[in-house]
Amino acid sequence: MTTPAVGGGPTVRRILLGSQLRRLRESKGISREDAGYHIRGSESKISRLELGRVSFKERDVEDLLTLYGVTEKSERAPFMALVREANQQGWWQSFSDVLPNWFQPYIGLEESAALIRTYELQFIPGLLQTEEYARAIIAQGNRSAPKDVIEQRVNVRMNRQQVLRKENGPRLWVVIDEAALRRPIGGVKTMKAQIEHLIDLMSMPSLTLQVMPFDFGGHAAEGGAFSILRFPEADIPDVVYIEVLGGANYLDKREDVDRYMEAMDRLAVDSTTPARTTDVLKKIAGQL
Repeated sequence: MTTPAVGGGPTVRRILLGSQLRRLRESKGISREDAGYHIRGSESKISRLELGRVSFKERDVEDLLTLYGVTEKSERAPFMALVREANQQGWWQSFSDVLPNWFQPYIGLEESAALIRTYELQFIPGLLQTEEYARAIIAQGNRSAPKDVIEQRVNVRMNRQQVLRKENGPRLWVVIDEAALRRPIGGVKTMKAQIEHLIDLMSMPSLTLQVMPFDFGGHAAEGGAFSILRFPEADIPDVVYIEVLGGANYLDKREDVDRYMEAMDRLAVDSTTPARTTDVLKKIAGQL
């Protein structure tokens, strides 16, 4: 039984518990269908549990452990403790009425990651946004939403940024397309303040920031923005997050992750070096 690193949130703990249960099931040669029948469920329910996509009932986990031959109290205790931790609410769940369901898992992954690599084509990444810039983007994308809903979503975005100030927070490696830096979201004043904010953030040792310049031409990520999250727990695979209109895709198959990792590596080679990024940002800010 592998225990999660201190500070891992409930989303990652669900994934970790699911992977442990999958390993136990496979070691006993038990099919998902048989495991599902044993807990009065289905093969798809076992799949969702093993992927950490749903919460766990203590009774289900107890029955699965018995099926898998984990019967000693001392052996079962770490699993049951992980069930309780995995079912705890994340801070963002108090905002669930104003956040889309497809985005909430990402916040849990984000706060538990050891490394986040992001390419952004249209906007400054949420973890690096100023409050005014975030408000302009959120209002633009939710024109019919009441003002209080807009403000709550802005609050969530600002709260997410606390992860960068945590002692064991993730390392953030960002490549921003020059187009996102020149698009005057919220007006010139807001955009200039946003770029100046990026310049200030460059002093953070946990942040690597690069710019993909216009004059480079075609590049490895013309398909659009994406993020790759890596976790401190060896049992948890990397996850690629791709936001689409009205939803998001979460990819964790090795071949999918490798494809995006290759694109990210290529972007890092072709973009400005971190040492030159500050000069690029200052130049763009001076032209606004």
